[in-house]
Amino acid sequence: MPIRKILNILSINPRLQSSLSQELKISPIIAQVLINRGIDNVKDADSFLNSRIDDLLDPLSFADMPKAVSLIKKAAREKEKVIIFSDYDADGITALVLLKNTLSKLGLKIFHYIPHRVKEGYGLNKKVLDLARKEKAGLLITADSGTSSYEEIKELKRLGLEVIITDHHEPLRKDDLPAASAIINPKVRGSGYKYRDLAGVGVAYKLCQALTGQMLIEELDLVALGTIADSVPLIGENRIIAKKGLEMIFNTRRPGLKALMESSRIKGKKITAEYVSFILGPRINASGRVDTAELALNLLMSENEEDAKSLAKAIEICNRQRQKIESVILEEAQDLINQEVNFKEHKVVVVAKEGWHTGVLGIVAAKLSEKFYRPTILISLTDELCRGSGRSVKNFHLFQALLECKDLLDSFGGHQHATGLVIPKGNIENFKKRINHLVKEKLTLEHLIPTIDIDMELGLSDINERFVEELARLEPFGSGNPEPLFYTRDLKLKGEFRVLSRDTLKFWVTDGKYTYEAIGFGMAGIKSSLAQAGCFDIVYLPRMDDWQGESSLILEVKDIFFK
Repeated sequence: MPIRKILNILSINPRLQSSLSQELKISPIIAQVLINRGIDNVKDADSFLNSRIDDLLDPLSFADMPKAVSLIKKAAREKEKVIIFSDYDADGITALVLLKNTLSKLGLKIFHYIPHRVKEGYGLNKKVLDLARKEKAGLLITADSGTSSYEEIKELKRLGLEVIITDHHEPLRKDDLPAASAIINPKVRGSGYKYRDLAGVGVAYKLCQALTGQMLIEELDLVALGTIADSVPLIGENRIIAKKGLEMIFNTRRPGLKALMESSRIKGKKITAEYVSFILGPRINASGRVDTAELALNLLMSENEEDAKSLAKAIEICNRQRQKIESVILEEAQDLINQEVNFKEHKVVVVAKEGWHTGVLGIVAAKLSEKFYRPTILISLTDELCRGSGRSVKNFHLFQALLECKDLLDSFGGHQHATGLVIPKGNIENFKKRINHLVKEKLTLEHLIPTIDIDMELGLSDINERFVEELARLEPFGSGNPEPLFYTRDLKLKGEFRVLSRDTLKFWVTDGKYTYEAIGFGMAGIKSSLAQAGCFDIVYLPRMDDWQGESSLILEVKDIFFK
């Protein structure tokens, strides 16, 4: 049974709404949506709506950027070998491609190392130290990693390597950073950078900008792909990157990206953040989840169309395999939750089982966290060190909670809403008790009831095609800039509804004067209630529906409240 959500209809600011509407020549409704996102002046609103590339910050404002550039140029002059070490997810892989392409143009000889997600886990390890010795490299650059690799970086420095960290993860020790030659990470103290929410590929992009002295607009397809796939907030610089980058993805010249769009059946369609989040990103991630991320790297580096098509086909096979593994673990985890979790006592769900594929634990944890609306951690049991992934809810900082349990963990890392950890098997029960005890006062029952933020309450008379066109100016939607949601009361069903594939429900709603078609994805289960309802309220996003070459306005329903 889905958790009933609480409606939170955001308060209206008529005065500010009117001011922004008149100054920017936008509808009062669009003005209110901007206000709801914390944009309360004309300058910021104009910047948000127009997202100019020239508004990107100077990469040299990173305190360590001049030193990083100097070290790379020195390595080029002295013909030193350079190792790039990246994470295995879409953010890390796109950062690696970007760095390899840029540094190769400087004449550097580049080696790369991507750890195996299952066999090695996240972060620098002994094998990259061995590679540095073998190749006699002079410089190592990390991509989307390195901030928490204290011992490994100390050893690399002892071997005589310069180390440049490009990363965006929170440091484990705020006042004690790794002994790298340069740290380019907007989340570390003293970074000098005013925008802290860049993805790993966004940080790598800043390094490439500083190296070349150019905007590198042609690389924004990669940067947008990694940024959106990593679910960082799509506001500020990320919004600029994503908005321009989505255009670049549609027009990309990269054979690998073209082949991936073709194999996933979105070629020729307008590329949205949703397509990246749910179609392209998961496919890039799939190779690293079930096998090696080298497959995704080769796809994005490919310069030959036939090779790219072959690699894209292999990626599709990996993605289907990932889905099957995920489905099994989801069912097993739900069974364990039913047996072991008392929701009155356990505000954090922690379950563990032998044989779980660690490559998909984060995806399953996200689904369970959404279903039960609890921070959720899944752990794959082994004889000694066990790997796990966690996903959180809106009002809980999971990374901070792990910091308070660090004596029970072998290692961990991540963000507010997504974490990974390694834990000795014997500590798991104590960890369950500790983390639930810690959150007892921090997470109230109110925090564990999901809310739907409603931008405005509207009548059907407020909706038309021009309004929907204005809404499109707020795209791309994602973390930090959610899809605008509206609420309309006292509607009635008109005519018959239809059940389409994947439990999609299509029907017509009317207020007696205005009538619009509506669609509810995954809502087939409410068809009986809808048929019997006298009237109902809906939460929805109006959009244009392009079906068989014809465009019409449709209400995408997110929730229905029956009277």
